[in-house]
Amino acid sequence: MIKSATIGKEIVVRIINKIGVLADVAGILSDASINIEGVNGYVVKDIATIRILSNDNLRAVEVLKKAGYTDCKEKEAVIIEMENKIGNLKNITAKLAEAGIDINHIYATSCSNACPAKIVLSTNNDEKAIAVFKATS
Repeated sequence: MIKSATIGKEIVVRIINKIGVLADVAGILSDASINIEGVNGYVVKDIATIRILSNDNLRAVEVLKKAGYTDCKEKEAVIIEMENKIGNLKNITAKLAEAGIDINHIYATSCSNACPAKIVLSTNNDEKAIAVFKATS
């Protein structure tokens, strides 16, 4: 069951890949008392891209830029909060497919207690994706 689906923000950091870059980014945010609520990372050729959902994106971007991560910005993303149940990812992605919405990227969080699971994604039509989720909630 979807609890909420909203347009929100994620942080996108791009940097030349090197061993320890994610540990450095995580350390900078931790030292600034910023919580990472979700993370995704990948490397294409020699460029690392790190996507972060945090509890304070504006301050996170500020401290990362101050630490030398100059290609760091907030970007729009769809953020879905839902119960952590078997089949929820299947249901969400099937609804997007039925509506003809293409997923550009996706990552998720999960927990075993009362907190909601979160899916963070970007599509070819984020507004339509939100409408699809609100119509089926």
